Amino acid sequence: MFNYADLLLKQRAYFQTGETKDLAFRIEALQKLGNAIREGEQQLIQSLKDDLNKSEFDAYSTEIGIVLEEIRFTLKNLRRWAKPRKVKTPFTHIGSKSYIYPEPYGVTLIIAPWNYPFQLAIAPLIGAIAAGNCAIVKPSELTPRTSEVLAELMKRHFPKEYITVVEGGVETSEALLNERLDYIFFTGSVEVGKIIMKAASKHLTPVTLELGGKSPCIVHQDANLKIAAKRIAWGKFMNAGQTCIAPDYIYVHKSIKEAFLTHLRNALTELYGLEPLKNMEYTRIVSKRHFNRLESFLSEGSIFHGGETSLEQLLISPTVLTDITWEDKVMDNEIFGPILPVLEYEQLPEVVTEIVNHPKPLALYLFTESNTVQEKILAHVSFGGGCINDTVYHISSPYLPFGGVGNSGTGAYHGKESFDTFSHKKSILKQTTLFDIPLRYPNVKNGLKYIKMVFK
Repeated sequence: MFNYADLLLKQRAYFQTGETKDLAFRIEALQKLGNAIREGEQQLIQSLKDDLNKSEFDAYSTEIGIVLEEIRFTLKNLRRWAKPRKVKTPFTHIGSKSYIYPEPYGVTLIIAPWNYPFQLAIAPLIGAIAAGNCAIVKPSELTPRTSEVLAELMKRHFPKEYITVVEGGVETSEALLNERLDYIFFTGSVEVGKIIMKAASKHLTPVTLELGGKSPCIVHQDANLKIAAKRIAWGKFMNAGQTCIAPDYIYVHKSIKEAFLTHLRNALTELYGLEPLKNMEYTRIVSKRHFNRLESFLSEGSIFHGGETSLEQLLISPTVLTDITWEDKVMDNEIFGPILPVLEYEQLPEVVTEIVNHPKPLALYLFTESNTVQEKILAHVSFGGGCINDTVYHISSPYLPFGGVGNSGTGAYHGKESFDTFSHKKSILKQTTLFDIPLRYPNVKNGLKYIKMVFK
């Protein structure tokens, strides 16, 4: 049996040498990580094909390329991020200077999901390295080939006392969570997120939880329907809908519903063909259990498009459901698959009311040309992040923090936010010894009077 306590002791001892805090060391480690990814590119592409039938295009654009760009962005900015930052000092602290020192937490645990098994393991690791931490990465057992390649790459390029990949199932995660860690970064379901937070509370370990939820997509009556349909089809059905920020359902204005659905059908045919199950590059469902759960939704409402399935291949074609209400089971929880329910509305306030009466989503997408409608939705609906007149694209910007709110998660990452997430901000006040401020001391004559004057 693997000795997790021993692994943590080794990583903690290595962290305490101070080597990982050295800026030159961090830069070299990030460069080494980038080189490792480029070296293992074909292995990674093949492993993603084996695990999820991802095409080479999808594997590179949504897993490998996006991570390499994150490394480039971090290397470009890390020296500036890592510098102590001078901040203002109030008049009451005359003679002193104030600074914020970013420092690493120590030994961090990154638990990655199966839907983007490489990207969602490496993206937080970039932040952990940049901030100067050691890291244990636990990939998903549902994508074993990618997990294996990831473990091989890290073992080949990094000592295990610095970065290591620990493979295994639920029992492995549980064993790691029983240890005293300095930071936990988890991406996955809401249900497991609650378990992670409970485990972290035993040692008061800080956490980032990247969860999910039912992310709405609103198509208003003035939207550019052809563009809206294509961008929604792209964002929803990439990776066979197994994306935490995919549009989970659509609210479309009643007056343009039929026209929009026609455009959506055309977009799906253009992207996936007339027989998507014969498309050799169409992503499969990760497991039989998930397939059965998704297939059960196909009996609800009316199938406007798609609905074909293959248990043997674990494939479900891009499917659009109409005549759906909030009473249907497909609307209970996040779908996380290639099924898109369509609801209609007449007045925008009814949409806002329905969305805010449910847990806060990870993403929201709005298609409209009206600035008034845009501001109304942004002002009245709380969600992690999203797009206006697009879907999913916000996740690839290193300038935009990515994370949830409420039930959809806590904390954020990407770009500088990744560095900040894995850094404790240590506040330091440097005081002069050239003079003293007598007002602070209780024996000053009329001290209270002068203190009140200062604070006014």
